[in-house]
Amino acid sequence: MNRPQPGDRINNYLLDQKIGTGSFSEVWKAHHHVFRDVVAIKIPTDPQYVRYLQRDGVAIHGLRHPNIVRALDMDPYGDPPYLIMEYVDGPSLRQLIDTHPGGLPVPVVLPIMLGVLSALEAAHEAGLIHSDIKPGNVLIAGGIDLASLEPGQVKVADFGLGRRTNAQASLVQSGSLAVEDGQRISGTLAYMSPEQREGLPIDARTDLYAVGVVLHELLTGVLPQGADSPSIIRPDLPRWIDEFFHRCYTHRDRRFESAGQMKSIIERHAPTERSGPPPLGGRVRGVMQIGRSVVCAVCQEPVELGDQFCIHCGRQLVDEIPRCPSCHGFVGREDNFCILCGTDLRQLI
Repeated sequence: MNRPQPGDRINNYLLDQKIGTGSFSEVWKAHHHVFRDVVAIKIPTDPQYVRYLQRDGVAIHGLRHPNIVRALDMDPYGDPPYLIMEYVDGPSLRQLIDTHPGGLPVPVVLPIMLGVLSALEAAHEAGLIHSDIKPGNVLIAGGIDLASLEPGQVKVADFGLGRRTNAQASLVQSGSLAVEDGQRISGTLAYMSPEQREGLPIDARTDLYAVGVVLHELLTGVLPQGADSPSIIRPDLPRWIDEFFHRCYTHRDRRFESAGQMKSIIERHAPTERSGPPPLGGRVRGVMQIGRSVVCAVCQEPVELGDQFCIHCGRQLVDEIPRCPSCHGFVGREDNFCILCGTDLRQLI
């Protein structure tokens, strides 16, 4: 099978650049040769992967949901075989984790979790299990403005390993391992549930285990170890997150019953976690509340409620910056006199 090159034509699309590489396939950004519409095209690099490509296309074509990457066209018998998908202009969760080694703010993680769980809720209701939920398979559309991220920007991709409820875990995939009887089990090891590792039948709760692992990694930057709670690494995390994590990261009979149940718990906490601190005279626009801490919405470094600029990245934190009417120097909203020229500010601020 010849490797694709920029400028190659697939159906009505011209390949622009490779945007992803896996063990068995590549993903390319491409555009329609007439209309210029941008798409993503998955092309197998191993003939044995063609059946998974077809499975992926069929699975997501029947799952029309805003949090699931759409399938637009497919030909598993083409030369080369291909799957044309919605192009998501934004990073994966893997990229976000790698650029935030200390973990992402809670107000950013919660809408991500709501988007992932909404996608899984739809898939599970259709009788399909993803079975390979991991940061690389979750994309964020519209860039990385973390301060305004919404659940609708979250897109779950790569249902190629998906299977019907109660199916046996027996597909072959990168990161798989063999069990004692020689079976192969699919998925990525770090995110596999105990039943996947043992090659046992799986159900929707298998995906929920992986969601717990992703949650831990988003919040702390590292994978869970043993029975440790996320707050061992991030003491500022609220207690309910530890409890939520352990309801995912446990044996199947102790896990949440459904993605919908998990969503309802997050939705109860999300409004509180996303609310900012009280206005600082002018409307606050550049800070986020994380537990009792306040951080810059751009660099996520801690700031004080009275700060008007982030001391770490320089972001302006409030809409209006008060200045001395005499020397035009920057002054604090609680200052009685300008520290630069001594002007009385009590009647001005």
